[in-house]
Amino acid sequence: MNTLARLARAEWGPLFVTVRRALEARRLRAIPVTLGAVLLTALLQFAQNRSWGYRPVQDLGSVRADVPLGLALLRTPLSLFVPALDLPVWGALIQILVVFGIAEICLGWWRMLVIAYAATLAGTLYARIAVALGPDHPLGLPATDARIVDTGPSAAVVGLAVFVAWRYRAYGTAAVVIAAMAVEVTLKGNLAGREHIAALAAALVLCGISALRHRRRRRRRRHRRPGGSRAGRGSGFPPIMS
Repeated sequence: MNTLARLARAEWGPLFVTVRRALEARRLRAIPVTLGAVLLTALLQFAQNRSWGYRPVQDLGSVRADVPLGLALLRTPLSLFVPALDLPVWGALIQILVVFGIAEICLGWWRMLVIAYAATLAGTLYARIAVALGPDHPLGLPATDARIVDTGPSAAVVGLAVFVAWRYRAYGTAAVVIAAMAVEVTLKGNLAGREHIAALAAALVLCGISALRHRRRRRRRRHRRPGGSRAGRGSGFPPIMS
């Protein structure tokens, strides 16, 4: 048990402390954007399951590969909060509350939204490219997949989970998420699974960009110190609070 506890502290300790302190200090005021996202997703789910709401929700937030690119880009921000019709909405709401909430506390609300939209957009653009490549290409998809609605919040959840895990050095958690998505696409090979892989790729690119930025900042700090001292350099990845 002690070994498991040490492993858990090493993996999630800094992340847990950051989230706990924020919630103790501000409670739900620490995650206002997340709460808004949960409410918006619930409202869209309620509306799209009604005869009067299905068409407006589809017209405003439904993204498919057969939709013109300009229109798809306009719909992409809202599409992030339109859950799949064939899946239980409670799963999507819990994912948003937990993953978005942790990301909002650890990264700040605007970074959270940037990463969420980047992951979603990566999946959307991949679907178009894959359909254009066709089923004979290793990365391609059949033309019928162009009529399938994109993943909704799940791509954003995957991207945020990997980025936050990397940011707080929970590399085992990041590896588990990546492995789970790889298993999903191997077993199912459907559009949603492949869009999740595209979202992972986008998140990893953002991790690389963030690492480069922190490295450059450390170099500038060292050059500004007398004699280029490296004292107090630290890890270079201080926690980002909202």
